[in-house]
Amino acid sequence: MATGYAELLRARHAVRLLAGTLVGRLPNATGPIAIALFVRAEGGSMTLAGALSAFYGLATALGQPMLGRLVDLFGQPRVMLPAAVLSALGAGTLALTGVGLLPLAFGCVLVFGVCTPPLEGGLRALWPSVLRRQEQVHTAYALDAVAQEVMFAAGPLLVTLLVAGWSETAALLVVNALGVLGALSVVLSPPSRRWRSAPRTPHWLGALRSPGLKVMLASFFFVGLALGTFALAAVSYADDHGDTLISTYLLAAQGAGALVGGVVYGGRGWPGSHEGRLLALVGLFAAGNLPLALVPGVPPMVALGALSGCFLAPSLACAFVVVDRHAPSGTVTEAFSWLVTTFGVGAAAGTAVVGTVLESAGTGAGFALAGAGGLAALGVMLAGRRALRLPEGDARGAVTGSPARPPGGETPRPEAETRAPGAQTDRNGEPEPGFRSSL
Repeated sequence: MATGYAELLRARHAVRLLAGTLVGRLPNATGPIAIALFVRAEGGSMTLAGALSAFYGLATALGQPMLGRLVDLFGQPRVMLPAAVLSALGAGTLALTGVGLLPLAFGCVLVFGVCTPPLEGGLRALWPSVLRRQEQVHTAYALDAVAQEVMFAAGPLLVTLLVAGWSETAALLVVNALGVLGALSVVLSPPSRRWRSAPRTPHWLGALRSPGLKVMLASFFFVGLALGTFALAAVSYADDHGDTLISTYLLAAQGAGALVGGVVYGGRGWPGSHEGRLLALVGLFAAGNLPLALVPGVPPMVALGALSGCFLAPSLACAFVVVDRHAPSGTVTEAFSWLVTTFGVGAAAGTAVVGTVLESAGTGAGFALAGAGGLAALGVMLAGRRALRLPEGDARGAVTGSPARPPGGETPRPEAETRAPGAQTDRNGEPEPGFRSSL
């Protein structure tokens, strides 16, 4: 397992792309808490802090697939760098003008969120050009999911440290400056500069014209709902036991479970089709969340929290492979961005709904809602099995489609098929630094 990850990280550009993407996504990971802390420091109410944080989440959900489609059309540097700069300007203007003028504050948050660059989807589109073997691409998806768990845990901690050592305004400015630097590192890399999407058939639905992708999006809305529900239910459980730190233990346990599950999943090969494996993983994710409704004592509850996270990162890693296989030609970044958006909207919906459930029916019912979200995700997958089934000739490994013709209409040589799908060859049959995605 360690050898596989070490080999992946030794690949040229791999560390730079992974690190740059994680740093570039810091504003996204910290946006809600940074906005809330800033609003409170400016004397705003908790209602206003919550409204602006929620508005940021909705703006990001709107912007990701839109920018993803633009990336597929025009390439990564032309879209991602201007978007990162505009997003940082929105956050910076909010930090410098405050919340005295509410229309201006909401406008700044709108720009901050809508212009968040789709770095996550962009990275997954780049992996086949960096990693030459299919199994390495699968490992990269798993490592990416694990790294995100670490980032979403470390990001809020960074904001807290900046607030303690400096100020809320500084935290908002510094995190977004780091985000621009991360995006800059990615888009200046050779794989990003040379990447081009496959030729696409113009269609107003873009990636959403794929039936299999729509099944995936519906399913992972409920996976996100389960995750968002867990966070607030953990706070309620801590209140019931009179110790606010307990919620931290539960959230940390779930994150640790996801980290371990992702590392184990990505460290070896697995039998069967990706679609069948994803169905099993979503089922295990649902089963891992159901026992939470028992709300036992703290030590067993922490163990159940870890169990609930074990199949989260593997499900996400496998989901991105399946999305890759079902995305229509030329829509890879948009398709990835839709999955990220749907998952995030589901988490926000879970957070919004579970509050009422907790107040009316108690902590156990709140955790039961997380289990129900997992079951609903599984139900959608089962109902959409037919849409997820690819024809035999279409089972294409890590990236969908037979290798696309390189510029000039030449067909890649047969030996290119031993590399990761999507990797291109030049006229001499040697791998090109960039690639034209076979999606």
